[in-house]
This record gives sequence, structure tokens and C-alpha cells, in this order.
Amino acid sequence: MAETHITDVLIIGSGAAGLTAALNLADQFKVTVLAKGRLNEGSTAWAQGGIAAVLEDGDTFDSHIDDTMVAGAGLNDRATVEFVVEGAPRAIARLVELGVPFNMDGNTLHLTREGGHSHRRIVHVNDATGWAVQEALQHAAEIHPNITLVPDMVAIDLATGKHEERYSGSGHVWGVYAVNRTTGRVELFTARATVLATGGAGRTYLYSTAPRGATGDGIAMAWRAGARVANMEFMQFHPTCLYNLDVKNFLITEAVRGEGGHLLLPETGYRFMPDFDPREELAPRDIVARAIDHEIKRLGLDYVHLDISHKGPEFVREHFPTIYEKLLGLGIDMTVDPIPVVPAQHYTCGGIVIDRDGRTDLPGLYAAGECSESGLHGANRLASNSLLECFVIGESVARHITANWDDLPPPPAIRAWDESRVEDSDEEVVIKQNWTEIRR
Repeated sequence: MAETHITDVLIIGSGAAGLTAALNLADQFKVTVLAKGRLNEGSTAWAQGGIAAVLEDGDTFDSHIDDTMVAGAGLNDRATVEFVVEGAPRAIARLVELGVPFNMDGNTLHLTREGGHSHRRIVHVNDATGWAVQEALQHAAEIHPNITLVPDMVAIDLATGKHEERYSGSGHVWGVYAVNRTTGRVELFTARATVLATGGAGRTYLYSTAPRGATGDGIAMAWRAGARVANMEFMQFHPTCLYNLDVKNFLITEAVRGEGGHLLLPETGYRFMPDFDPREELAPRDIVARAIDHEIKRLGLDYVHLDISHKGPEFVREHFPTIYEKLLGLGIDMTVDPIPVVPAQHYTCGGIVIDRDGRTDLPGLYAAGECSESGLHGANRLASNSLLECFVIGESVARHITANWDDLPPPPAIRAWDESRVEDSDEEVVIKQNWTEIRR
């Protein structure tokens, strides 16, 4: 008999969105958080740049909103953009309370600038913001008595009305079936509210900056259960992924260009971005990525160069210590050498359709973070708005669940996973070949 676990709120995903929701719920409810692998293996820990928030004198919410709308080609939902942007300062304050060691400029938060932003508004922890955020959120969750963190649990399907022992066509979501990677058995987790915070689908591409677990599981599960999925064609490509045959997913943060890095042609050292946009290297990601792709194809190149050596060794090492050490280990000294870069898939702008409370079409099911389509990003995400969305929408999900708890019924009896007709695949070679072809 498959093992069954019952909790108040079930969250799939242990990154910024999932843990933010968990921490905002746990003072009142029992919360279980499932992670596909280790707790810190998701995209949050990989984020380098920072978190966008209006904190500087002279900057305004309207400016941040306009920058977001321009980057998204006007296909954003303006009400959602306003909601997230206006919630940013509170989100940063909460992270400071949790102990995230943001870089300081005297007594104030140090702000950097990235492509598409009209002001300096990016708070950061050197060039490894995501790792610091993940550590702070995870530590807070680990010590909270009402939060149970379960690693190595791969969610494979939502438990809905059709899985009830007394079949129902209600479409209500009661939890998930998940494979325990240690035992290989499918276990059932049920709850009054289920939150998908499973990240994007970057690993459906051969070259991606996403971690290996970013395979769109949550989006697929929600779609199979009947939730709307939208704008999956809007895949963002980051302009500057390290070109290295052995390391195919190391991102060179947007902040390198934001702090004065130049994009150059390898043979001549010609700086080409002024030919494509008056904002030069500070243009939004889609414009810079297309410009690099254009030059690579026009000249038959393998890569272009990103050069920040003119800023001096001390500046480079101080601002980008993580990237500096990583590249040095690969034989590139970015204080004197240009960095070979190419565009790579970076962010899934579409996903499970949600409102500003994180509600999907299905009762009992919420979503937040990269797996969702809130309307914030439109056709292209503005730099450093991704972590921001996780915090603001994650908190909003928790508020809605708390306010509407009495309207969320306890789960009925759900059938255990039926393994009686499951056989080991004898076509793994064919499956792997098809997978390789799809990703090219």
C-alpha cells in the first residue's frame, strides 16, 4: 500500500516562491514542502544579479512599471505589474529581517543597474544573490516547527476529483502523487490547499542557464488536470551565457553589462551594440540576445566577447567575486581577458495562468514563481523581476489561503497510486534519442 501523508498546505518547490509562501503560512497552519532533489537545487540558488525595487531618491514606481511594460512589449497585465512593483520595498524589508546580507553603501542598500532599467534599483549580495536568499529562506523554514521539508520527492501528478475513492468530476485539487527517489515508490500527499512553485521549463532546451530539474513538471501537471496554461512561446534567452564546451549553463550576470561591460567582436574588438540600440549594452535582454545572435550568424562566429577589464582588477573582483573565481578555474582572468559568451534559454515567461492571489482555474490549486503566468512579464522579463515576483506573489498566495481557509474543504479519501500495470521501460535508448532531438 502506497504511503499517504496529510497536511494543511502542500507546497511543491523549495525555492523563493515556495518558501516565501510556507513562511507566511506556517504560523497558523501545518505546511509540507516537497523538493525534487536537494532543497537548494532549484533556480533560486542560481540567481546572480539581484532583486529590483524602487528604493533610490529620484526613482519611482511609475518608472519601474514603465520599464517592465517596455521590456514585456506591452503584453504585460498592468494591474499585476503595479501590484508587484509596489510590493517590492516590503519584500526587501522582509528579506533584511530574515538576515539576507545585501551589499551596503554606507548605511543604505547598495543599488546596481541592469539592462532595461532606467535607474539603479537592484539590491544584491555581490554576484550571488540567489544563493544568499535561498540560505536565509531555507534556514528560516528549517527551524520553523510547523514546516516539514521533504527533499528527493518528484511530483508526477496532481490528485484531483477523479482520484477520489468516490469519483468526482469537480476538478478540485487535493494534493499530489510523488516518487520518493530513495525508495522508488509513489507516495500520496494531500492537503486543503496545494501550491505549485516548481520553476520553469528551461531544460527542454539544449543550452539553458537553468538547473537540471527545470523541466516544466508543475506546468505539465496543472495542464493535465485542466488548468489554463498561457504564453509558453515567450521563452527568454539571456544574452550572456559562458561559451564553454564543458560548462554549458554558467550565466554571466546582467550586472556585468550594468556596471559597464562591453560586447565586442572577437577578431576586431568592435563594440557592436550601438549599432542595434541607443541604450547599447543596457538594452533589454531580448534586444541584446538578438544582436549577439545576429552577429554570430552574420560572421560565422562561435561566440562574442563580454569585456569589463577596463574597469580595473579591484573593481571586478569586488563586484563579481563568484564569477571571477569560476572563470579563473576555467583559465579566464576577467580582470584582463574578455569573456566568451552566447545567448541561452534563461526564463519561462509563460506558465500556469494565475491571478494576483496566485489562484489557478482549479479550486484548491495555487501557483507562484516561474511556473506561473501572472501577467507580470509579458513577452520578455525585465532583469531582476523574477525573484521579486516570487516574494510578492508567494506572500499573496499565503494571504489568500489564510483569509479563505474556511472555504477550503478537507480532502476526501483519495485512491493510492496504482502500480499494478507499470512496467520498466525497454525503450530507454529510443526515449533518450527523441529527447535529444526535441532539445536541438
